[in-house]
Amino acid sequence: MKRVKEAIGYWTEDMEKGKYFGQGICIAILDSGIILHPDFDRRILEFTDFVGKQKAIYDDSGHGTHVAGILAGSGKMSDGIYQGMAPKSELVVGKVLDQQGNGTIQAVEEGIHWILELKNKRNIRIVNISVGAKPQLNNIEERNLLSAVEMLWDAGLVVVVSAGNYGPKDGTIAIPGSSRKVITVGVTGGSQIVNVHSQKEWNYSGRGPTKQCVVKPDLTAPGTKVISCNGQYTHRWKKPYISKSGTSMATPVVAGAIACLLSKYPDMTNVEVKLRLRESCLKEEKEELGWGKLNMRKLMK
Repeated sequence: MKRVKEAIGYWTEDMEKGKYFGQGICIAILDSGIILHPDFDRRILEFTDFVGKQKAIYDDSGHGTHVAGILAGSGKMSDGIYQGMAPKSELVVGKVLDQQGNGTIQAVEEGIHWILELKNKRNIRIVNISVGAKPQLNNIEERNLLSAVEMLWDAGLVVVVSAGNYGPKDGTIAIPGSSRKVITVGVTGGSQIVNVHSQKEWNYSGRGPTKQCVVKPDLTAPGTKVISCNGQYTHRWKKPYISKSGTSMATPVVAGAIACLLSKYPDMTNVEVKLRLRESCLKEEKEELGWGKLNMRKLMK
C-alpha cells in the first residue's frame, strides 16, 4: 500500500495529521466475504452470506478480505506499512461470490437489497463492488444487474465498481461497470502482469466504450501487485498479507479515497463526489483512461 499511496499523492497535510481516515463512514462491500483479520479490529458491523447461507463470518476465496484490507485495513500486523486507504471506516460485508470467485446475478441482487435495508441503520455511504460479469452477459441478466446497482446510486449511495479484467480491447468493460451512473475504476497505465501459465505479459484492465457509447472507466488507480490482508490468515502459519492484481484491487483504492473525502465533507452527495473526482484526476500519460488517475492531493484540497 505504500507504493499505491505514493502513486496517488495520498499523504496530504490532512492525512499526515490523521484527520480524515474514514471516521464516521460506513462502506458496504459485495464480494467473497471477509475474515476476522486483526486489521479490521471491531469495525465489521454486519455480515450476510448470500451463497452458502452460513451465519459465521468467513471468506473461502480470500478476494473479499484483500479488497477490504485495501479499503479499511489498519496495518496492525505490519506497523502500518500495509494500512488501507480509510483505516477508521466501518464495514458491512455481503458474500455474493463463492470459493472460485464466481457468483450469480440473484446473489448480487439479494446483496443490493440487503444494503438498501441497512442503509439508514448503519449510515452506509459507499458501496464497493469489485465484481464484474463478462460483457457478453445476455440482455435480460445485464438489464437486471444494471437496474439493481443503479438502485443503490438512486438511493444516494456512492457506488464504486471495477472495470473488469477482460481488457485491453475496446468494449471490454465488465457489467455493472458499464452503468452510466456509477463510478467505474480501471487500473492505472502499465496494467501488465505476467500470466503464470504462458509467462507472457497480460494487459488486463477493461475499457469502453459501452454499448451506449459511454466512455469507461471513469478513472484509474493502482491495482497491480497490491499487498493487502490475506484471507487465509485464519491459519496462523500463513502470512498476514498477500499480493493480488486486478481492477478489483484498484476499486477499493478509489472507494477508500472517497471515504476520506466524506470524512472531511460529510454533506457531499454522490453526484458531488463524482464531479469532485472528475475535477481532481490527473491525465498524465497517453494510456490514462477516462478522467485520468486518482489524485488525493487535489481531491482533498
